[in-house]
Amino acid sequence: MEQEKVHPGVGDEIAVIDGVAVLRCAADGPLLDGDQAALDLIGDALGRAELVVVPVARIAPAFFSLATGVAGAVVQKFVNYRLRLVVVGDVGEYVAGSTALRDFVRECNRGTQTWFVADEAELTARLGAAPGSGAGG
Repeated sequence: MEQEKVHPGVGDEIAVIDGVAVLRCAADGPLLDGDQAALDLIGDALGRAELVVVPVARIAPAFFSLATGVAGAVVQKFVNYRLRLVVVGDVGEYVAGSTALRDFVRECNRGTQTWFVADEAELTARLGAAPGSGAGG
């Protein structure tokens, strides 16, 4: 797997998963907590990756409270820059407490722009099954 170190998350890297260039964010980097954090990740990915993979540990708690508008603002930034966003990890605790968030996650996972996946194996499987992706499409 091809990898290249980038900034601002010290452990962030560019990798290729099933033929798709991704910016894989390390768990210990800056929180994805709004417009500016989204733009920082987008800046790192532009021209080098088409998908940004962010672990749940890097997602600010406000993202999971839809009333704050953080999730909507972040997702909209990725849409505007034509980059896909994937949140990797267990969001069960958050969706268990919010019907609106559960519906948001379900709707996101029906499309191709934003996904919530349990782990990298699920991400790889989804990329392989997605139209126009590496080996699977």
